[in-house]
Amino acid sequence: MPRSRVDGVIASWSHNCAAEVTVAVLGGAWKPVVLSLLGRHEVMRFGELRRAAGEPTPRVLTRQLRELEADGLINRTVYAEVPPKVEYSLTECGRNVQPLLDAMAAWGRDYAADVEREAAGGGTDMENDPGDAAGR
Repeated sequence: MPRSRVDGVIASWSHNCAAEVTVAVLGGAWKPVVLSLLGRHEVMRFGELRRAAGEPTPRVLTRQLRELEADGLINRTVYAEVPPKVEYSLTECGRNVQPLLDAMAAWGRDYAADVEREAAGGGTDMENDPGDAAGR
């Protein structure tokens, strides 16, 4: 069952931009990272996720994991052990997000390379984009 925040976005969704729903569900500092890591490793514990993600604060990571679980993208499995063992994995819905994350990663790599070239004085391909109104 989606969180109430996502329910609100879906209820007020204008249908002009489906990306609104995507951003409501996937938007968050660590959500794409967590989903990508679980896509590669299948099952991870909290500490493993935290180290692999780049050390987000425990509070922030916990909140992001809870939201992803509430939205049906990840499973949280608690084992009755001392100390308790908790594992996270992707649901089918979470696995369906992987092509989108792959596309975002490819775009991010290209964008970062363009920014680095521009900073080095090499310019970018964006300057000659026929769809760019400033480049008339």
